Amino acid sequence: MDDNKEAIRLQVYLAHSGIGSRRKCEEFISQGRVSVNGKIVREQGIKITDDSVSFDGRPVYPAKKKIYLALNKPIRYVCTSDDPDGRPTALDLVKNAWPGRIYNVGRLDYMSSGLILFTNDGEFTKVITHPSSGVLKTYLIETREEIKEEDLEEWKKGVRVKGIKYQISDFSKKSPYKVEVTLAEGKNREIRNLFASRLYKIKKLHRIMIGNISIKGIKPGEYRYLNDKEVSRLLRAGDGN
Repeated sequence: MDDNKEAIRLQVYLAHSGIGSRRKCEEFISQGRVSVNGKIVREQGIKITDDSVSFDGRPVYPAKKKIYLALNKPIRYVCTSDDPDGRPTALDLVKNAWPGRIYNVGRLDYMSSGLILFTNDGEFTKVITHPSSGVLKTYLIETREEIKEEDLEEWKKGVRVKGIKYQISDFSKKSPYKVEVTLAEGKNREIRNLFASRLYKIKKLHRIMIGNISIKGIKPGEYRYLNDKEVSRLLRAGDGN
């Protein structure tokens, strides 16, 4: 090990290599999928410098170029790198966009569609997904039942569903059965749990914006590259600026 090099935590190295977010890389370490100098490592928090690191038996290196994509995910695609049930993945749709490793930033569930970002930048992922960043995400929801204004107003103040507090940032009704809802945090299945708590059946759940990035102009199943200005604005939003 070279003492003149600055040591970094293993999960940070993996995130910089495009393996996943820091949190996801910590899971990979615990699962025994990471080795350092040929030995499997399960311990969290170890630091490395010029060590040899492998993921699933293959050497990994920090990405020299950062890549950022916006995909319009159709329904019936899962947001995972490998689905045990053999369902198509969102990653399949962007596999030709970059020769190195990339991964999705956050998730959309199987029957939800819309905007999802891909990157190989672990720091970017941390900013976009961490609850404290408050990067706004906007969804268009269509239901089978007429949506009551009082329910939306109550959700804006904050409610508890099965012991978990949910709160929307804003809403805009488009018709009796359609509404745009904006979330600052976005807990797992937050929108579906809120609507189910009032017995609304969701016909369509479609994410249309993440921060300053809009799905406009991206057809279902297609993607585009984000430019430096868009990435900088997203990061500034995460910093509260």
